Amino acid sequence: MNGQNGHNGKNISATGGPATGGPASGGEPKKFLFISLESLSGDLAWQLTKEGHKVKAYIKDKGDADVYDGFIEKVDNWESHKDWADVIVFDDVEFGEIADKLRKNGKLVIGGSKYTDELEMDRDFGQGEMKKYGVNTLPQWQFSSYDGAIEFIEKNPERYVFKPSGNTPSAGKGLLFLGQEEDGKDLLELLKQNKNLWTKKVPVFQLQKFVSGVEVAVGAFFNGKDFILPINVNFEHKRVFPGDIGPFTGEMGTLMFWSEPNKLFHMTLEKMKPALVESGYIGYIDINCIVNGKGIYPLEFTARFGYPTIQIQSEGITMPTGEWLYKLASGESFELKTKKGFQVGVRVNVPTLFVKSTDKETIEMYRDLPILFKKPDNLDGIHIEDVKKEDGSWRVAGVSGCLMVVTGSGTTVNEARQQVYSRIKNIMVQDMFYRTDIGLKWNTDSDKLQTWGYL
Repeated sequence: MNGQNGHNGKNISATGGPATGGPASGGEPKKFLFISLESLSGDLAWQLTKEGHKVKAYIKDKGDADVYDGFIEKVDNWESHKDWADVIVFDDVEFGEIADKLRKNGKLVIGGSKYTDELEMDRDFGQGEMKKYGVNTLPQWQFSSYDGAIEFIEKNPERYVFKPSGNTPSAGKGLLFLGQEEDGKDLLELLKQNKNLWTKKVPVFQLQKFVSGVEVAVGAFFNGKDFILPINVNFEHKRVFPGDIGPFTGEMGTLMFWSEPNKLFHMTLEKMKPALVESGYIGYIDINCIVNGKGIYPLEFTARFGYPTIQIQSEGITMPTGEWLYKLASGESFELKTKKGFQVGVRVNVPTLFVKSTDKETIEMYRDLPILFKKPDNLDGIHIEDVKKEDGSWRVAGVSGCLMVVTGSGTTVNEARQQVYSRIKNIMVQDMFYRTDIGLKWNTDSDKLQTWGYL
């Protein structure tokens, strides 16, 4: 998340595209069709329904069949509803070719293009495109043979990061491995021990040279022609326990702020604009980087909404959701109205986060557990993930163990942290857990980033 406060960058005027918004902005209700591989964007869909828009959602994964029941309308196939929709939202990669085709046919589409799918899923391609457009990159090597990677490390002993390529489902995120040994011996042993098992799970992967510094992502919404300002600067917390201990998860929480374009943006994402224009991409895109006093080292693209990024961004965006989504899909130029200061989001989970989807016994033990609120009339900052509503009661749904993202904002990180953690105290679920230190590293991280001149 980058940039403090609002933005005072380029003055962007609306280009008078189609009539915008929905009931919340005084316009007609719009019809939004969400298409998902896993249950990811239900919170955005729920916000639209609360604003009075019509929403239908298709989720491919059968393990998520009960997720969002009682919150949004779900459909068994999406194709028969595509003509019904004013806006079609693809919330994940792998839909790029379909999205391209729909756009060619005149549909308003948020999400994927064939090009941006490849940027995210094929790390080798993504890094090659960065080089092509003048973005600095770290040395990395792509492998489809574990024996080849083992031989490579033996010949080139160094500290590496192991990263799966392709669209890794939520359950496989833990296979990212950050080597600790300067000669790569720990990663070498891991590859030798696990090569037979991992060949099936992760057939293609990358070894990336390790570099130390502050991990920070810079992102923005893109309307097919240009970036929508302000940009977003965010700091993810991927490990499961406070203090960055334990295995990697999809994400445990994030600190972010909205900013005018800064050095971080100019040296990374902005350089990709010609490629994004050419591909016709419309949606959110960010680049995750390691930065230090020597430079900015981009690691990977996310060419879709991030989760829980989009939930936390919703905390900071002050425009009605239907209005900015429709303007974005229509290719309009507009300034996103956002809060000054900081937003913090914390993911609330149950232990099924740690189990495989085949562990039916554990999943069924938590499925349908009630989610209670001490103050049911005050659900500010509560963003849904794998939950459902039956007879007015919230319950655990699906298989992921990710129940909700709780958000807070403030003019300082401390204020945002106080708000989010006081909101979490409102929630009661058997065995729920979350990280208590989201945003705590800001004081040291911000000092470094300011000193290095990136913000």
